[in-house]
Formats: sequence, C-alpha cells, structure tokens
Amino acid sequence: MANLIDLIGRILISTLFLISAYNKIFSIDGTMSWMEGFGVPGLLLYPAIALEIILPLLVIIGYKARISAGLLAIFCIATAFIFHNDFVDQMQFIAFLKNFGLAGGFLFIVANGTKDWSIDREKKYVRL
Repeated sequence: MANLIDLIGRILISTLFLISAYNKIFSIDGTMSWMEGFGVPGLLLYPAIALEIILPLLVIIGYKARISAGLLAIFCIATAFIFHNDFVDQMQFIAFLKNFGLAGGFLFIVANGTKDWSIDREKKYVRL
C-alpha cells in the first residue's frame, strides 16, 4: 500500500508542472510577455518548459527522483519570489504559499526518496 501511495503522491505533485508546461507551450507569446513584465528575459521560457516537463517525469518514474525533486523545490521557491511577491494581492499571496507548499513536498522526496515502484529502487540482493 505504501508503494501505491508513494506513486500517487509523486504523480499528484508532478501533474501541476506538466499542465503548466503544456499551457506555456500553447501560449508562448503571452507567457514571454508576462515574464518580461517581471524583468525576466523571455528566452528563459524555453528552459523553464523543458524543466517543467523533464523533472516531473523523472519524479514520477522514480529515476534520479531526489535530484529532480531538489531542483523542482529550488524552482518553486525562485518562482515564488520572482513572480508571486505582491502580498497585497491575495491571489498572489496564495500562489506564493502554494509554491512553498510544493517545495516542501519535493523536499520530502529529497529526504525520503521513493518506494519500490520506481526505477531507482534499492535492489535487495540475496547472497547464496
């Protein structure tokens, strides 16, 4: 049961990034303009999209999940401070806290790793 819950948790925490990347791909010009409004070069959108696709997939399948989750935690904290720092706007404050909550979830993966249903599972060898 722990393996199933672990897998579901990894899927749920990663889904947000996959959907976000999908939306960015189909709204490249608007997203670039939005980023540039915060002083972030629009060309950084392409690596952000790649990061939002590759790292969550690695977390889901459990390949280098600790490293991927650590990078996603850093990404969440950085985007919170860059894009969601208008604490007067309640929606931005909620988005800020959401990013920190996601970072906390990813730090759980960094600390505990994944269970057996992952590519990097610890192999149990039996000596004969």
